[in-house]
Amino acid sequence: MDARLKPQDVVVVLKLASWRRDHRWTYAELANDLSMSAAEVHAGVKRLVICRLFNASLQRVDRRALREFLAYGLAHVFPATPAEAVHGMPTAISAPPLAEKFLVGEDDRMVWPSSRPGAVRGRRVEPLYRSAPEAAAKDPVLYELLALVDAIRVGRARERAIAGQELERRLS
Repeated sequence: MDARLKPQDVVVVLKLASWRRDHRWTYAELANDLSMSAAEVHAGVKRLVICRLFNASLQRVDRRALREFLAYGLAHVFPATPAEAVHGMPTAISAPPLAEKFLVGEDDRMVWPSSRPGAVRGRRVEPLYRSAPEAAAKDPVLYELLALVDAIRVGRARERAIAGQELERRLS
């Protein structure tokens, strides 16, 4: 099996990390929550094991390794660049928990493209995986984790630092 992480694997590991450590999950539950197929999720967990971000025998995320990867590797492996203005779902510094820490004007707002009700105008940021916005809409904890990850992917130095601190706190 190819050991290279795929963007959806980051979504999978963030969802796993968002659950209580004693949560007994199934691939079907994980797939449903993430709007992915069970096969995609299963293959993703296998890659997470190979990359040492998930311990298969303990059925647990290696939170230290995940924090290190998000802080030092994510932006290099899965970079993103804000693009043209569109309507969408706030992400990065425009979404909780960072929206309250930064004064963000309309020109600096970041969004995942969406035509859902309540969409706001901002610069388009491609989500890590196509189903990430749908999964985030179902789960506020996952939404915050994905928004923090996007702040690392697209943010300036101060934004990345604060996002890293927030991820550290949430993933400890």
